[in-house]
Amino acid sequence: MQTVVFIVCLFIIGKFLFPLFKKRKPLLQPAIETEKQLLQQHVAFYRELPTEEKIRFELSLRKFLDKVRITGIKTTVEDLDRTLVASAAIIPIFAFTGWEYRNIHEVLIYPDSFNEDFRLTGKGRDTLGMVGNGAMQDVMIISKQDLRNGFLNNNGTFNTAIHEFVHLIDKADGSIDGLPEYLLQHQYAIPWLKRMHKEMELIKSSHSDINPYGATNETEFLAVAAEYFFKNPHLMKEKHPQLFTLLQQIFRP
Repeated sequence: MQTVVFIVCLFIIGKFLFPLFKKRKPLLQPAIETEKQLLQQHVAFYRELPTEEKIRFELSLRKFLDKVRITGIKTTVEDLDRTLVASAAIIPIFAFTGWEYRNIHEVLIYPDSFNEDFRLTGKGRDTLGMVGNGAMQDVMIISKQDLRNGFLNNNGTFNTAIHEFVHLIDKADGSIDGLPEYLLQHQYAIPWLKRMHKEMELIKSSHSDINPYGATNETEFLAVAAEYFFKNPHLMKEKHPQLFTLLQQIFRP
C-alpha cells in the first residue's frame, strides 16, 4: 500500500513540476550577421531605417523565413535570395506592426523567366513573377534574376518581388482589385481610385514614365505604382506628387 501511495505522490509532483522544466521555445532573435550584412548592402529601405527600426525589420525577416518556405526550381537558393524575398514581403507592410501574410506558404524561385504553365522551356516565357491560383494557391513564383535585379540595380523603378507581394496584400481582403482595403483608410478610397484612373490614362497616352504594364488594369497599376514608390521614392515624389502622397497614405512608410 505504501508503494502505491508513493507512486501516486510522485505522479502528482511530476505533473506540477514538469511544465517548469520543459524546454521553452526560444524567442525570435535578430537576423544573423550574414543577413544583416546583406540587408545593409542591398536593401536601401532597411539601410535608411533608424537602429531600433532596423532591429524590428530583422525580427520580421526571421519571422517570415520561419513561416514561408523558399524553394529553388533548377537553381540554388542562396542567403541573398532568401533575404531579398523576405525583404520584399516586409517593405510594403512594415508600417503595420503585427501584419502577417495568410495567403502564402511557399515561394518558388526559378532561374529565369517562365511561361503561364510555369515552364522554363517552350514559347511564351516572358513571366517574371506570379501569384498562383488553383493548385498553386498560396504559392508565389519569381525569377531569380529579376528578384536580384530589383534590389541590386539601384536605378530604375522596377522590383518584381515587391510587385508580387503587393498583389498578395491586395488579395487579402478577398478581392484583387487595386484597392487594398486592409491598408487604405476609407476616406482615401475615392481619391485613390480617381488618381489611379487618371494615371492609367496618362500611361496609355505615353505621357508617363510609369511602367506601361500598370495600364493593364487596376490590380496591376497598384503593384506597378508600389514598385516605383518603394524603389525610387524621390523620383516619384518629383514626377508624380499626387500619386506619391496617396501611396504614402496607403503604405504609411
